[in-house]
Amino acid sequence: MREDHRELRLFLHLAQTLNFGRTSLDCHVSPATLTRTVQRLEADLGHRLFDRGPRGVSLTAEGHRFREYAVRALELWRAYREEHPDPAELTGRLAVFATVTACQALLPDLLAAFRTAHPQVRLDLRTGDAAAALARLDEGEVDVAVAGVPARLPEPLVSRTVAVTGLVFVTARDRPDPQLDGPFVLPHRGLVRDAADRWFRARGRRPEVSCEPDGHEGLLALVALGCGTGVVPRLVLEHSAVRDRLTEVPADPRPDPFPIGLCVRRADLRRPAVAALWSLTGGAVA
Repeated sequence: MREDHRELRLFLHLAQTLNFGRTSLDCHVSPATLTRTVQRLEADLGHRLFDRGPRGVSLTAEGHRFREYAVRALELWRAYREEHPDPAELTGRLAVFATVTACQALLPDLLAAFRTAHPQVRLDLRTGDAAAALARLDEGEVDVAVAGVPARLPEPLVSRTVAVTGLVFVTARDRPDPQLDGPFVLPHRGLVRDAADRWFRARGRRPEVSCEPDGHEGLLALVALGCGTGVVPRLVLEHSAVRDRLTEVPADPRPDPFPIGLCVRRADLRRPAVAALWSLTGGAVA
């Protein structure tokens, strides 16, 4: 049963991105595995779900129909799995996504009350690139994500702010006369990259980019190796194992800070485990 659900989640993610490479990266599966999954679904259904042409990937008419089925099937399964449990004795699994930094800096305090109140709920913790967090939540791969919150959150999601972090420029400590003149190590995508791009545009600059890693922790490793000046959340810098090899480069003004939120699907607030965590975190809905 779980394997069937995994296939549905992979299909839904691909139906959203229409990009095999992006879905393979975000869902942590090899391109070959993703292709076999789609082929197996198409063989079982007797219809093509995707058209692959020179202009890219698109959903077929059957693909659109199957997407509606997949969304509904996963919603029904979640409702069935946790139907009317005793709130005092919650069981089951709660899948949580957070970056390595969030795991270290935020989760121990964020989940402590929930763990004490509901020790029978198994916490399934997953880590990865911050930029993929909301996509993994939206597609149902996880139940909760601790992630940077964009100015406009997708309509199916809600969030509660649990921290606010500023962004800082950093470079290798032994770099002579560090300035904001590049080259730069910037995240490949995500909120931090968007904030950095806005900062450069506001100054009429096109930065020389030497590296574009996926994760913030990897970005700091490249900066420590002398690959250039990076921009990261201060929270990441403060918890980095290589922070002693880095120095902050002053910027006036600094890039815009952004909130970090506990994010869930709006519909899942009816699920007992998600509702219990939500009620124990407090804060205001974003």
